[in-house]
Amino acid sequence: MDISTRNMSLDESELKSILTEFKLERCSWQELDKTLVLQSMMEHIGSMDGELRDQLIYTAFYRLIVESNQIEAELLTVLLDACMNERMFKGIGEKGTDTVFTRAFTTLLIALILYRDNQADFLPQNLIDTVKEKLITYIELEEDLRGYVSGKGWAHSIAHVADTFEELVKNPKLDKEDYPVIVRVLFSKVLISDSVYVHDEDERLITPILEMLERGLNVKEIEQFLQDVPNELKIQKAKIENEKYWFLVFNIKTFLKSFHFKINDQPKLLPLQKKIEETLAKVF
Repeated sequence: MDISTRNMSLDESELKSILTEFKLERCSWQELDKTLVLQSMMEHIGSMDGELRDQLIYTAFYRLIVESNQIEAELLTVLLDACMNERMFKGIGEKGTDTVFTRAFTTLLIALILYRDNQADFLPQNLIDTVKEKLITYIELEEDLRGYVSGKGWAHSIAHVADTFEELVKNPKLDKEDYPVIVRVLFSKVLISDSVYVHDEDERLITPILEMLERGLNVKEIEQFLQDVPNELKIQKAKIENEKYWFLVFNIKTFLKSFHFKINDQPKLLPLQKKIEETLAKVF
């Protein structure tokens, strides 16, 4: 089965009807035209219908990939390729437009596929390397940082890509030498002054960092970030307007407080806790 060779897809109302029946278990996956439904799910992955996008398409992917393993490895590889080549950079660099929903929910689908690979080991090494490079490029370029969008539902691009990085760093095929680059791009999304994070983005960014620490990331990478924060604030204060400066301060303080709390039960990270406290005292 190869969805890339099909040009047809269901419209949103047709897809919504089918996925609703599937969600309510009124039909099985085997009863459906799987190629057509998957093609349509990919086509409408960033739908402006929040129920279709979040509660039906994403939920169906989760159920099929994580819960029941009903999409074969070969097709998951095709879906992953489609995500990276057709969806995750759609409208990249735009702010306040609807393309963010396609990008954000595409990265979530990548997270599900990586989760399945972590269980079944079907993706080749070179594809994991490509995923890493694409995710790094994506998070560097993503400018639309909205969380919940009134009338349209969750965009949450940064939280979603953080979840995807979490699955990536759990993958045994990822070279641990890549951890410092990944942690730095995650930190770059803490140093944001255009808006404030208010939908737990800080905690989601911390999760893959903690996973890397558990798997061998040198704590000095975190300490270097903490050391650089006061100077970065000084530089930014001279460059940006007052309101944006305080957005930046808020984002940094929220992240550091969450980080401090998250490692509170880990005695081996007590020295890092102290470094966070020292940095927080300098953030104002």
